[in-house]
Amino acid sequence: MEMEAVKRASSIYFALLKNKVIEDTDEMYEHYFEPTTRQLVGVMADESGTQIIETTKRLHLVTSSTGSLFATNFTHLKDKHKNIENKKYFHLVSIIIMAFLSIVDRNRATRIGTEREGISFYALERGVHDLMQKWGVLLKDHPDYGLEKRVDMKEAYDTWMNMEVADYQQFDYKKGNRRSRLGLIKNAMSLLEGEGLVIILDRHDLPKAMPKSELFERIEYLYHDDARYEEMKLLMQTEVQQDA
Repeated sequence: MEMEAVKRASSIYFALLKNKVIEDTDEMYEHYFEPTTRQLVGVMADESGTQIIETTKRLHLVTSSTGSLFATNFTHLKDKHKNIENKKYFHLVSIIIMAFLSIVDRNRATRIGTEREGISFYALERGVHDLMQKWGVLLKDHPDYGLEKRVDMKEAYDTWMNMEVADYQQFDYKKGNRRSRLGLIKNAMSLLEGEGLVIILDRHDLPKAMPKSELFERIEYLYHDDARYEEMKLLMQTEVQQDA
């Protein structure tokens, strides 16, 4: 019996490693909640520095914030995503993703709207640009503000303002100039798409990212009680979000 439980737990854990989620329609979901199997999967997760998120619809596997065998450092990320050239672009991509999360994670009405309509890349670009202008004003009046918030606002502001502004009508999603603002938006949303957290639609017309239920579950179970996440959300807020 114990050997069968180990085999079952291993199958579940490696399925999570491969697919990142297990849906409630998969028999593995039901098997996971058998006490011995659940305990063994938990041990495997702890030993490898990962974490299981249990929701009513699916299981998620995510890396722990520290000590994970699967944590992605910048070098590995750069090898996988050639368009992210250096750390200043990596940090700006992180800010774009956080700006996206601050738009979709507001209230139930916003969630329903974004799940149905998505956020266009162009609306997100406008939102990020307004955010950078806001940060520019803050830094002008209070140069240490970014340091106080543990965000390199000046580098993000300078990098964004010096990036090429792509022509909406001529933006090529497939090629996407990586040094343009829209190109960086594409890279940021592609990272979320690769994790199965958004769907990107209308790539050849008006590209937009539609958040999936998996994204909201990750936010709810990982970040809603996290003070740093809420602080970052406040830093990302701009008036243009309503247009998005």
